[in-house]
Order: sequence, then C-alpha cells, then structure tokens
Amino acid sequence: MRRTVLMGAVGSVLVLLGSLGVGWLANVSALRRNPLIMWMRFETLGVVVSIALLALGSMLLVREWLRLGQKLSPWGPGSARWVLTAIAAWTVPMLVSVPLFSRDVYSYIGQGRVMASGLNPYESGVSSIDNFFQLGADQLWAESPPPYGPVFLWVEQVVVTVTHADPDASVLLFRALNVVAVIACMWVVPRLARLHGVNPRRALWLSVANPLFLTNFVVAAHNDAIMLALALLGTYAAAVQRNWRGGLVGTTLVTLSVAIKPITVVFLPFVGLLWAGRNASWRRKFVVWALTLAYSVLLLGIMGAVNGFGFGWVSAVSTPGSVYIWYAPMGLFGLFAQLVADSWGLDGSAWMHAVHSAGTAVAAGLTLTLMFVGRDSRIFRRLAWSMAAFVLLAPIIQAWYVVWLIPLFAITGIRNDWQADVLFFITGFFTVYAVADQLDVFPYLELNLIAARVISALLALSYGLYLWFLDPATRRIQRGPDAGLARPPVL
Repeated sequence: MRRTVLMGAVGSVLVLLGSLGVGWLANVSALRRNPLIMWMRFETLGVVVSIALLALGSMLLVREWLRLGQKLSPWGPGSARWVLTAIAAWTVPMLVSVPLFSRDVYSYIGQGRVMASGLNPYESGVSSIDNFFQLGADQLWAESPPPYGPVFLWVEQVVVTVTHADPDASVLLFRALNVVAVIACMWVVPRLARLHGVNPRRALWLSVANPLFLTNFVVAAHNDAIMLALALLGTYAAAVQRNWRGGLVGTTLVTLSVAIKPITVVFLPFVGLLWAGRNASWRRKFVVWALTLAYSVLLLGIMGAVNGFGFGWVSAVSTPGSVYIWYAPMGLFGLFAQLVADSWGLDGSAWMHAVHSAGTAVAAGLTLTLMFVGRDSRIFRRLAWSMAAFVLLAPIIQAWYVVWLIPLFAITGIRNDWQADVLFFITGFFTVYAVADQLDVFPYLELNLIAARVISALLALSYGLYLWFLDPATRRIQRGPDAGLARPPVL
C-alpha cells in the first residue's frame, strides 16, 4: 500500500513538473523569469520534456488509483486511512502546480476585476478591463458573460481584492477554496454512501480519490468543486432530517450551489422529495415542491437585489452551450445536421441549434419523469440519472462535467462489473484527452501546438492501452463478491 501511495505521489510530482513547461501561466507572472521555467517553456527540448512528464505523470496517477482499489478490496474498516492518505499525498504536489487542463481560473480573475471596478459582469466582459490578456484570460470568452451565479461573483471579487489581482496569488487562493470544497466532499460522500447501504470507503475511492476529481478540482481549480460540495451537503442535510428543518437547510445549501453554477438547480426537486418525507402523498409533494422553488427563488432574488444585477445571470447560462465537441453525442449530431442543412442550401446553424435544444428538452423531460417515477429509496439514484441526462445530452461534455456525476453514482452503488469498467474507461479517456487538449506552448518554437498535442496524446494513449491490455496488474479487473453494496438502503 505504501508503494501504491508513493508511486501515485510520484505521478502527481511529475504533473507538477510538467505544468511548469506547458501549464497555463499569465504573461505577467513572475514565474516566467525563473531560469528553469524559461528553459521548460521557451526551449523545444524543455517543452518536449514537460509534455512527457505531464502525460506519464497523469497516467501513472490513473494506474495507482486502480491499484489502490485492487489492493484495498474487500474494503474493510482499515482501508479508510489508506484512501485518505492517498488523497492527501496525491493532492499536495497539485497545490503548487501551474494550472493545467483549463485556463478558466484566469477568467475568474478577470471577472473579479470587473466586479471590483463596479461594472456588471453580465454586461461587461473581462476585455473591458485594461490589461486583461496579460493576466491569462482566454480571448475566446473575452466578450462573453460569465455563466456563474452571484455567490461566485462575490468570491471572485474577494479573491481579487485580497491578492490585488496578482495572477499567481489569485490562483493559489482559488485553489485553497477548492481544497476546502474537496475536504467537504471527503466528509459527505462516505455519509451519503452509508445512507444507501454502500461501502463508504469504496465510494470515497471511486469519487474523491479519482484522478479526474483531483486534477479538475485542484490542478485546474474549477469552481465546480465548490458547487458540487454545497449541493452534496444540501442533499445530505435533507436526507438526514426529512422534515422542514432538513428541507430548509438542504434547499439553502443547494441554492447557494445554484448561485455558483446554475446546473445544480436539478437537485432542487429531489431535495423537495426528501423534504416531503417517506410515503408522502402527491398533494404534500406538490406543496413541498412549490415551497422549495419559492424559497430558492426568494434567496436568489435577495442576492440579485444585493449585488444590483437581479437575475441577469440567467441569460448567461447558455454561454458554454454555444459550442460543441466531437465526442459528445449531441455535439456530433448537431454537426451532422448542420452539414446536411448546408448541403441543401438551408440554415445549418439553425439546424444545429435545433438539435442542441432537442437534447436539452429530452434531458428536462427525463428529469420531470424521474421526479414522479421511482421508489423513495432511489431518490439519489434518480437525481444521478437526471444530472447524467443533462451532461450526456449536452453539445459539449467537459471532464469536470463528468466529475459532477461520479459521486452521485458512487454513493448509490457502482457495481464491480461493467459499471466499474465504464468508470475506469471514462477516467482514462478524459485523462488522455485533457493531457493533449490544453497545452500552453510558445508559438515561436520549432515544435508547434499541433505537434505538441500529438506527442502528448500518443504518450498518454500508449500508457492507457498498456494499462488496459498489457499491465499484468491492471489489465484484468479483479472480480469477486461485490463489497461495494453492504446492506439495503435506509433512506
């Protein structure tokens, strides 16, 4: 076990070292003047070394995560300390890495500056602030309103005020807030698993110890960590006290989550079902749903009145949905519809938009169905499938979108069969994709960005195929009695 934890930490250190050369670094960052970092970023050999370190380190993390699960089965009480030790050991090097896999954290800094300047970020993009590009924000979203609610705008403003908009200090502070959120998830996931008769230690390994969870929430510093922690805490509060006290606390926490990123509005009707109690009549369910919605809208309205922006963030929610990605089914269908329409002389963009809208409509319909259909003991599983519908039927599926789903399925039971295989494949796929997709490569090197991505993808993919087919330790998932499901759910 010590070897597995240590080798995972080595993988995390390799990711840290690789980030120095190809991670996202603001132009004004003092780190750019460090001789080692200058060599890793501005010399072709240094960039190749950085790519290799990043690809191999990321896949080594995946391997040791798999090995951790294999060695700890059948998940007795003593396995808890090893899962917690692994999470801590693998996270520490990530705390000081240069942001990887996404540069959204620099947009947070820009939006915080917009807030600190007294402007409305839903009307004024980060490009409205002087020197925005030097602080690392992606030009692609320079004019776009942030798809975040009022709570996170305040968080951005506070961070920028405390750090005086220094990009490196701001990244560290955003990351520190995310670490608090990760710790909250470490606390709540085992408790939610116990409510469902699921082994809490295995659920923690599947979710929080998962490399996708740690890299997206710590290295990339996505605000989804705070969003998810609040949503899980809210549903746990509503599940533990299935009365008006638990319902109010749960709705409050989930509403705060919605005020980070609005996607967790999907949690509200299921919190309402928990609030209504076991064997509630349909009349009581509708009354509680109405109360849940009214109370949540009231809280959001108060926040909008305080910051003066009202519900301006609602129109900004669609910002990320205006693009698509090839491996998302609806994104691929939308592209096909556009090509067909264009070939017929029709408006291809309208056809693509119609396909994307249809995906959202189907997801909403499935959520509505799951509100009414299903056993009381399956409320969390119904919530998991509702969130999955919105993720899988979206035109773009990012790695951190998938991370929203992993805890929900882990706490309700991921069997040690094809279900575990799917999670392992998803973890490997998105790790390989992330390693190749987001690289900050100096444009005037002999090695261009496309070549860098190809090298990174080939290294990570080769390692992934080795794990899946050749590695004697990981090529076959260890089958046996499913220790993940301990007893019938008690919800």
